[in-house]
Amino acid sequence: MSRMLRAGAVFWVAGLAVGGCMSDRTEPATASPRRDINAVLAAHDRELLERPGVVGVYVGLLPDGRTPCLKIMLARSDPAAARALPATLEGHPVVLEVTGEIRPLR
Repeated sequence: MSRMLRAGAVFWVAGLAVGGCMSDRTEPATASPRRDINAVLAAHDRELLERPGVVGVYVGLLPDGRTPCLKIMLARSDPAAARALPATLEGHPVVLEVTGEIRPLR
C-alpha cells in the first residue's frame, strides 16, 4: 500500500510541476491576427532580442506544417526566461526553441 501511495505522490508532484510550467505562458485565444507575421516580427524583433537568454527570432511553422508562428531561440532552458516571454504576439503563436549560444563564423 505504501508503494502505491509513494507512486501516486510522485505522479501528483510531477503533474503540478508540468502543469505549472505550462500555465505560465498560456494566454486566452485571440481573434485572427490583423498584421502579417513578417511585419509583427519586424516590429518586435529588437525588443525580444534584448531579453535575457534570447539569441534569435524568426518566422517558422507550427507542427501542422501550415500555421505560421514566431520562433524565439533561447541560449539555454530557463523556466524564468520562458515565463517572461509572450505565448502570442499580435495574435500569432510564439514557440520557444533551445538552440544554445549562437556565434558568428570567422
